[in-house]
Order: sequence, then structure tokens, then C-alpha cells
Amino acid sequence: MANTSRPVRRTALLASAAALLGLVGACGSESSTSTAPRPTQAPRTTTVDPGAATGAATTPATAAPSDTAGSASASARTDGRCRTGELRAEVGRVDPGAGQRNFPIVLTNTSDRTCTVHGYPGTAFVDASGGQLGPDPVRAPSSPGTVTLAPGKSAWAGLSFSSPQISGARTATPAALLVTPPDEHDPIRVAWTAGEVPVGGDESSVKVTALEPGTGP
Repeated sequence: MANTSRPVRRTALLASAAALLGLVGACGSESSTSTAPRPTQAPRTTTVDPGAATGAATTPATAAPSDTAGSASASARTDGRCRTGELRAEVGRVDPGAGQRNFPIVLTNTSDRTCTVHGYPGTAFVDASGGQLGPDPVRAPSSPGTVTLAPGKSAWAGLSFSSPQISGARTATPAALLVTPPDEHDPIRVAWTAGEVPVGGDESSVKVTALEPGTGP
């Protein structure tokens, strides 16, 4: 009788092996289809313009205005005649010649605006107490013109008289010369340091010229 148990056992073993392989394959397939959890993303942040959120209008910044142009305009404008308080008066050095004594009377604009002078300055010699010495100087013939004085600029007029040693006129030594700008009433007091001047006699006339640009000859 033929022995049939060995083929049957081999067949059973092969069937068990096939079943085991199927089980392993199923486990591998299930593992390969699983997915790792995704990393959590950080939340997005949004910046909100407070003005936009509330509907408020945004005003652009503006630069502070410069006063350079205004200063330039103020210093360049011409606004009428020069007032006494805007001027400084000086008596320049004597210029002797041909028996004459000649002095420049200088008016300088000390203000921050441009102004004008026109004509002759008023002049008078006074003593220490303010009393006038001699008559008012007379105006020398000339053609007065308008002189425009920017800040710091000057105009001058000539003051002249015959030397007392030659003329023999009666003299006095003034303490000051009062200089009144054209069309003004208040004089500027300038100390007089040039000695005696004629105050009486036929040759006592002191003459003054009209103002012109500059500080003298």
C-alpha cells in the first residue's frame, strides 16, 4: 500500500506558509498607508493700522516753515524815510584846506530795514548846558537827492567854516554838535572834539551841504 501521508503533510505546510506570508504582507501594506501627523503651523498675525481701523484720517507731517525768506524780505524792503532812532551820527576827521576847516557829518542806518534820507541835515553847536552857540549853519548851494540806506549803510554831508585864526571871528568851543536827520524833529547829540568854531562876526558863517551816499571824501 502506497504511503500518502508525506504529500499531505507537505501540502499542509505549504498552505500554512502561504497563509503566513499573506498575513505579513497585509501588515506591511497597512503600515505603509499610515501617515505621520502634520506639524502644527504657527498662527498668522496681522498688523492693523489704528487709523484705518477707526476710520480716522492720517495727516502727513509737515516741515516747520523757514524764516529765511521772511528775514531777507524784511531787510530788503524800503519803508519811507529814516527816523532819528534808526540812525547813528558821527563827525569825521577834519580836512583842512585853503583857510577852511571841513568835516564830514555821517549818518549810518542802524535799523534792520532799508530807509531813505533826502536833503540837508539840521546842525547846531551847543555848550555843556545845551545852549546854542552862534546862529544855525547856512545851507550851501547844492542839488539834494534821495539817498537810500540799506542796513549798515551811510550818507554824509559836509560841514565847513573859515579858520578862526584867519577870519578873526569871535569863537567858542562847543561841547557837542546836534545833528537832526532830514524831516525829523529829534536831534542826535555828537560830542565835539575839534576845538573852537566861529560863533560871531562877519566871517562866522558855518555851512552845511546836502547828504550824499558814503562816509565822506
